[in-house]
Parts: sequence; C-alpha cells; structure tokens
Amino acid sequence: MNDRAAIEALLRNGPMTRGELEAAIGLSKPATAQLLTRLEQDNLVGKAGERAGGGRGPRAQLWAVNGALAHVAAVDLTPRVADFVVADVAGAVLAEYRVQLPVAEDADVVGSFGQALRRVTKAAGMQLDDLANVVIGAQGAFDPRTGLLSSAPHIPGWLGFDVPKRLSDELGVTVKIENDVNLVAVEEMTVGNAQDVDDFVLVWLSEGVGGAVVIGRRLLRGATGGGGEIDWMRVPDPATVDTGDSWPSAGARYGNLVDSSAIVRLAKAHGISADTGWDAVTQARRTAHQGFLDDLARRVASGVASLVAVADPQLILLCGETSRAGGDEFAEIVAEKLHELVLPRTPVGVASVQGNAVRAGALQSALATAREDVFGVVTPTLLGPRRSAGEQAPSPTE
Repeated sequence: MNDRAAIEALLRNGPMTRGELEAAIGLSKPATAQLLTRLEQDNLVGKAGERAGGGRGPRAQLWAVNGALAHVAAVDLTPRVADFVVADVAGAVLAEYRVQLPVAEDADVVGSFGQALRRVTKAAGMQLDDLANVVIGAQGAFDPRTGLLSSAPHIPGWLGFDVPKRLSDELGVTVKIENDVNLVAVEEMTVGNAQDVDDFVLVWLSEGVGGAVVIGRRLLRGATGGGGEIDWMRVPDPATVDTGDSWPSAGARYGNLVDSSAIVRLAKAHGISADTGWDAVTQARRTAHQGFLDDLARRVASGVASLVAVADPQLILLCGETSRAGGDEFAEIVAEKLHELVLPRTPVGVASVQGNAVRAGALQSALATAREDVFGVVTPTLLGPRRSAGEQAPSPTE
C-alpha cells in the first residue's frame, strides 16, 4: 500500500524529493528511504536530477517514476484529421502526429490508421508492439457489446464493424474506442473544473453537439454507449416557430438541439449575420443581442433539463467553441432558463480545459490502464469496468 501511495504521488506531482514524498504519503524519514530503495531496486522509480536549495547546502535528490516501463498512444479521430500522441507511462509526451485519414464508406480506414500509428511510434523510437494500449476518441456513440460506432454518419468508413477488435487484431496492440465528449469529461475531472465534483454533466456545443454524464466519479456510458448523447434529441427550432406559438409547443417543427447550423439559422432570424455558430454567439454578446442569447440558451437548457431532472448533478459544464464564445455570461443565461424547467438549482459553468481536450482525455484513459497493469495503481473513473468479480489487479512487482 505504501509503495502504491508513493507511486501515485510521483505520477500526480512529477519528480519529488524524499522530503516531499514523506509529506505526501505520511511516512517517517527512514520508512520513506527504505521505500525508495525498494522501488529503485524493482526498477519502478529512479533518480531524476537534483533540486537546488535556497542556501549553500547540498542539493536535494529528485525521484521519479520509470516512464520507460510502458508506453501508450492516444488519438482524436475526427472527419477532418486524426491527431496522434505517444507517451510513456509517466505521462511524458514522446511524439505527436496529425494526418488526414480517409472517411469514405469504402476507404481502407484501418490500413490508413495503422500507417499513421506506425509513423508516430517510429518517431517516438519504438514499434507498435512496444505500446501497452491505444485509446481513440471518436465523434459517435460506441456500443461496448458489439464494438460498433453509431450516431456517426460523418465518419462512414468506421461504421458497420467491430472497431476495437479489428484494429487490435490487425495492429497487434490493444485498442479501445471512446466517445469524444466522454474523454473531455475525463480530462475535466483530471485537471479541470470537475476535479472535486462527484456528479456532473458536460455539454459540448460546437459544429456538433454532445454530452457526457458522470455519476460518482464514473462515466455513465449506458447499455449501448449512448449515455449523455443529447445531440439526437429533437426540440422545437426557434428559427421556425411562429410568433403565435408558445415555447416549447411548436407542432412538428423540430430540429437538432443546437449545432452550428442551427445557431446560424437562429442568428439570421434575429438579424445577426455569421459564418459559423460561435461567430454568431460572439457577435450577439458584443452587440448585447439579448433575444438571440435567450433563444439559444433556452435550446441548451431544454436539452440539459432531462439529464438534470434524472441525475440531479452538482454541476453543468459547457464546453466547445460555442460555449467559449458565450463565456460566463452565456452560462448564466443557460442556468436561468434551466431553472425555469427543473427543480434543482444546478449551477452552470464553462469548462476550463484548453487545447485538444479529446486527445488529452484519451491519453489519460490509456495511461490509467497502463498504470494499473504496471504499478497496480487503479483509477476507476478513467478505466471503467475491466476485471471480473474477484479478480485482483497485479502487484507492483508482477
């Protein structure tokens, strides 16, 4: 237990001195020294340079996890580009690669994916069989029972077959696939605004719409992988509602929740011209166009309301380009509209993760699996169910 506690602290904080590790895990100086000696002999940790002190005394020795024990790859798969990264088990990035992959229904997507993965692993100085596992984030719902992607007409080449099994068999490395917004939620739990939140809902607003539900620090994937998939909900489109109609009753005039095209239509109905959805939101904020922002917030709130009514989460986080364009002001309006629809007074905020959060979340997930296998360090939030009842994780030295 002490060994795992030390490894967890080193993975979380990076290189640490013996004194820092003492404070982190609550052991005495002799016990910590013995622990480090034992872990070094087992090749689990090693010396990682020195930290200069504030005075003339000797520099303190730094210790770090041996990242070379395992390597992983993570991929953000979109219709336009696949973004690859390879890292060691300590989380150090060794190589990155972005490439356009074919998406047509008859394209050899598996072969092209394999070529790209071989290229990035070679750049990292290794071969495919050196990878412990690969995690892919994709814009669709992944059914764990069949290995099929659904709700993903934008990547037709990846539909109709067991994606992780085919890739795993042909590449000779364990491949997993996960919904992209679920992986953003993983990253937000790891380094973002949901680090200290047990239950929350994440809503992705961009060219497409997506959602993730986390209950008890675990992703709620659902029986068919469709947990949180609010993008296919059909709601009244304010751009087509007659002036005499009351919200939300608008007969058969329904549209997707609030993707980029819906925002553009809504903007035009309010006299706002924009090339993309988030541009419309930015323009509306700059011109204080409250009618547009109210209508847009109402659409978002109507989609989130059902999740809030059932799950009663502690927090709603908005992410994606549209959410960033709207900022805290838009989040406040969404909260106001949401509280008109449901009893819980759930706060609404904007997600904090920056950069490619999908790839970052995929990397966190891949590292969690590798760290369990190598160190016995279990991160249930990121792994999901992996082992049968009664099966034990390996000890750090196995």
